[in-house]
Amino acid sequence: MSSLYTSADGARAVERRYREYLDDWPVPGEQSRVPTREGETFVMSCGPRDAPPLVLLHGSRANAAMWAADAAVWSAHFRVHAVDMIGEPGLSAPSRPALRSDAYALWLDDVLEELHVERASLVGVSLGGWLAVDYATRRPERIDRMALLCPGGIGRQKYGVLLAAVPLALFGRRGRRTLMRLVLGVRPSAEQSADPERDRSFADFVMLIDRHFRPRRDRLPVFADDTLRRLTMPVLVIAGGRDALLDSYGTRRRIARNVPHATVDLLEDAGHLLQGQTSRILGFLRATERNRDHG
Repeated sequence: MSSLYTSADGARAVERRYREYLDDWPVPGEQSRVPTREGETFVMSCGPRDAPPLVLLHGSRANAAMWAADAAVWSAHFRVHAVDMIGEPGLSAPSRPALRSDAYALWLDDVLEELHVERASLVGVSLGGWLAVDYATRRPERIDRMALLCPGGIGRQKYGVLLAAVPLALFGRRGRRTLMRLVLGVRPSAEQSADPERDRSFADFVMLIDRHFRPRRDRLPVFADDTLRRLTMPVLVIAGGRDALLDSYGTRRRIARNVPHATVDLLEDAGHLLQGQTSRILGFLRATERNRDHG
């Protein structure tokens, strides 16, 4: 695990803080480590065991902690499984197979098998959105519905923010905070945070990860049009018009062309960090349930 970090001390600091978040999970839950061909994978699960399964896939430089507030709401209706992606700063194996291979789909096959999940809905953000699309295009029969927040692999990646990274790094902690604001962007106004203090604490955790973690350097593969057309399940895409990392307008165009049944919400004043979308996603995920009730 320490190979993913700049030092063993840094790895321990991130893990210690992460475990504090897991211990403070807002609803009753279970922590598990499931065996896979890529090594052990950590999963935080909550919600009724007989509820429809919902799998959450976090973004780069993140872990299941990012889903805590969402899981508290969604777990009232779903059996939620927040999965730590391999090769990221969570508690899963440090394995990083090639993104252009089928390794991540096979890994997720193993995770779902160990969780006894045959079909599930997916929610993915950024790199996790890429992972969700990769899996859903390879295993469409296993996915009920899919919600994507600023998904990678559809619109082009942007690199302008990288030009600011080196000079800002010279300003230490203040520079890193400025860079984080540039990357993540502004908060949309759909739902303001109910816990600003917790937001500040989590921002400090993000900064801790940024200080010690070695992120992936390979570019995300871009899905071909023919691949995107395999997304036959209901799809919701939410993207920020001011995303500094991904071309959200390109994402909207490609989804409209290749997945015409999908719904795309483009929040023009939002950046890469899309907070306040919990209720919107819940409504989308529960649409099948409501239709069944009125059928």
